[in-house]
Amino acid sequence: MHPRADQDLAAENGRAEIRSDGGLVVWWHCSGVAPDDPQVRRLTDELSAEGLTLQHARQPDLGILLVDSLSDEVAAFLRETTLERDQRVLVVVLGDEADAVTSWRLLAAGAGDVIAWSRSPQPAADVAARLRRWHAVHQLMASPVVANTLVGSAPAWHRVVRQLVEVAHFTSLSLLVTGESGTGKELVAQLVHALDPRPSKGDLVVLDCTTVVPSLSGSEFFGHERGAFTGAVAQRLGAFGAADGGTLFLDEVGELPLQLQAELLRVVQEGTYKRVGGNTWQRTSFRLICATNRDLAEEERRGAFRRDFYHRIAAWRCHLPSLRDRTRDILPLAEHFVRLQHSGDPPPAFDPAVSAFLTERTYPGNVRELRTFVERIAQRHVGQGPITVGDVPDDERPGDGDPGETWRSGRCFESGVLHALAAGASLKEIGDMARDTAIRLAVAQEGGSLQSASKVLSVSDRALQMRKAARARH
Repeated sequence: MHPRADQDLAAENGRAEIRSDGGLVVWWHCSGVAPDDPQVRRLTDELSAEGLTLQHARQPDLGILLVDSLSDEVAAFLRETTLERDQRVLVVVLGDEADAVTSWRLLAAGAGDVIAWSRSPQPAADVAARLRRWHAVHQLMASPVVANTLVGSAPAWHRVVRQLVEVAHFTSLSLLVTGESGTGKELVAQLVHALDPRPSKGDLVVLDCTTVVPSLSGSEFFGHERGAFTGAVAQRLGAFGAADGGTLFLDEVGELPLQLQAELLRVVQEGTYKRVGGNTWQRTSFRLICATNRDLAEEERRGAFRRDFYHRIAAWRCHLPSLRDRTRDILPLAEHFVRLQHSGDPPPAFDPAVSAFLTERTYPGNVRELRTFVERIAQRHVGQGPITVGDVPDDERPGDGDPGETWRSGRCFESGVLHALAAGASLKEIGDMARDTAIRLAVAQEGGSLQSASKVLSVSDRALQMRKAARARH
């Protein structure tokens, strides 16, 4: 058990604009209803009165989609806007079709929320409130405390971080963080504690449940009074006392035996406990974050984990994706770890061969394994130039096979294509993503030069310019 000091939280502006008078600039779009329809004009007037400045160009990262009903066009617009542009869209249904089925289908297509204009006593105020909350979340996500803690921009990762930021800063819910080992569960706990807005909050207290000795578990969690047992020469607070006013992080909570879960339930539920050897009820108030690599919902169904305790610690559940589900984040993460190794000095870049190797390598230990591997490489590197293949340890180097044949076999693409198919992507979408990814990596590899990247890709630089302009227009 050990406390962690809080971190400074200095939020930077996100991409959506805040005017000097406090108004929020968002874009809006109509589907199935004319922009000059009297109902639309009345709606936009009311939104303007709430401090929203509306524009048609989809430049800010927040938008309003006005629809009269659900259609294939609406679903396609939402998928393109929220998946490819990474914009958050609030759907306002003007017609009478905002039933439960429609609302869930709109969410599945990518909508951030759905509001039926006719069902709210103050619909414009509701729309403005949601958009301001979303903008505040965007600001926090752009802040150093978030961007430098949970690195990555893969869609699966971005959605998780966005939810975490909102739950951490705007609620006091307990969190259950699940995921494979090495996916960053303790980093999530640190971030949630840093974003917690409680004034004068206490420490983040970390307790690894795998290290708790059953015979001493009472003292670890509840503390003890002096003389409570042999060796208790002084009073001890315990985890619940140390976390009072702060945050308690129980790592690998799935390792707790059933009897101990029952003993912890009262503290989690009511905030009261007795120290070992004491008769006085102590009070404590803390935010609880638990983490595990087990499927506690399944264990609860099998009776291997207490149902009442599970629902107390899992007011909000967050599952961290494995690194194989966010492969586009491998290079940004690797570059981040190199920067940490060269604090105060310009960090070296990766030679293209090393970049390709890092991307193609598998990481059963997820981000933790990637970090250890990059640190091994970075510490071997000398000079001001890029990190080259000679910096890769001998035992980690690929075999003698032709790398060209490796990718042509399709093995490098299979995982990504399978995930895309599972998400409902079409053949055209998969092809477009492959082309866009190849262009992005080639441009980054060539230091931002379209001319150099075009030679790598065996196309004209004019073709790259036209594709980049086409993407910007859409």
